[in-house]
Amino acid sequence: MSATVYPLDPTELTVETAQAREAAQPYAKAYQSAEPYHHICIDNFLNPEILENVRTDIAQLPDAEAAFDRAQEKLKTSYNPERLPQYTRNLFHAFNARPFILFLEEMTGIKGLIPDPYFTGAGIHRVANGGHLDIHADFNLHKQMNLERRLNVLIYLNHDWKEEYGGSFEIWDKEMAGKVKSFVPTFNRMCCFSTGSDTFHGNPETVNHPKGEHRMSIALYYYTATWDASRKSHTTLFKPRPGTVDQTDHLIARRALIKDILPPALYRKVAGKLNRLGF
Repeated sequence: MSATVYPLDPTELTVETAQAREAAQPYAKAYQSAEPYHHICIDNFLNPEILENVRTDIAQLPDAEAAFDRAQEKLKTSYNPERLPQYTRNLFHAFNARPFILFLEEMTGIKGLIPDPYFTGAGIHRVANGGHLDIHADFNLHKQMNLERRLNVLIYLNHDWKEEYGGSFEIWDKEMAGKVKSFVPTFNRMCCFSTGSDTFHGNPETVNHPKGEHRMSIALYYYTATWDASRKSHTTLFKPRPGTVDQTDHLIARRALIKDILPPALYRKVAGKLNRLGF
């Protein structure tokens, strides 16, 4: 087996900063020249022992912080790392530490990356058999910290996953005319990509593992202090694939319309009621 890419010690979950930056250098050109937006897929990313420990930790997950079961995101659940066992919790803290930030900066060319101490939307993601996540662009503003979202990092936990099991990570062009690339979510594969309002991606093909195993991943998001008053925030923007049965996200469209009409203070007051009504 070839050497792992990011040399994180599996026991201490630490790495020297110089090693982290050096590990990123061979991938910088590929990442920064990728189309239709900057991205990369790297196999054998971590020492496998690390991810085996995570798999052991999450064999019995607590209640999910978020669960989605609608047309655009079906049978998808998310688990904040602060409620997971100690080893996995420490791993997430290592991904928020300076060495990994500098690894990402060296590879992506984006300086001033800021991790999310709240792990908003991040953590362990699980998609059950029969589930999927339609093509979308992610929310662009971290409201608690007033930061612009810039990077997603996904690390897959599924042994021997095959393309026919569904759940592949897809990259689509900015016009939503067609799929550009597809990556099977197999064990120890890391996908990293820049995020924006037209960086469309997802795993829209239904998970269909013959033994009923879930599609499992580590999800991490990174930000920069580049948000300003000229920008307009948005939530997740789902886009139906042409020639498919994908559905338009009318719920989000209605919410966006109401948000544009109402003053911010009034919208915040009615947001909870909108949630209860499913509007």
